[in-house]
Amino acid sequence: MTLPNFDVVLSETDLMARIEDLADRLAPRLQGDWNAINILVGATPFTSDLMKALARRQLHPVLDALWLESYRDARESSGRVVVRADTARPVKDRGVLIVDDVFDTGRTLAFAKTHMLAKGASEVITVALARKPWAPEGEDNVDFHAFDAPPRFLVGYGMDDAGKYRGLPYIGALD
Repeated sequence: MTLPNFDVVLSETDLMARIEDLADRLAPRLQGDWNAINILVGATPFTSDLMKALARRQLHPVLDALWLESYRDARESSGRVVVRADTARPVKDRGVLIVDDVFDTGRTLAFAKTHMLAKGASEVITVALARKPWAPEGEDNVDFHAFDAPPRFLVGYGMDDAGKYRGLPYIGALD
């Protein structure tokens, strides 16, 4: 199978540098008891590398996952967030760091934040690898992000096109 012609948005080296910078910015906020919640499936590579970067800063949040779905195999959100699998570890009276791949419409992170607060989280911080230019601002904005994405469809490093290209070590764009 031949890969489509992707434009490389961020090389693997640049991606790792952005994650290290993000960990530096997050570290002061993550003191005490924290859970890191990986939004499945797309954020998995990002969550893994972010957890390693945090560990290098002597921060070790409890890792868990929340499988939410709003895209299925489409390139646009369905507008509805569905819980495919919930977290396994308690978050009551703990800080929660929600980790997602792309901050786009804001629906997924808003849903996850409300969900964690309803489970008793003491505080919720949201983080995304990429932030799209049209994403919500103000109160509905993501708390932290690694880079500002172009207004294009992204693939690689966990992001997919109908399930394909998640394993690319860089971020590419398709039109």
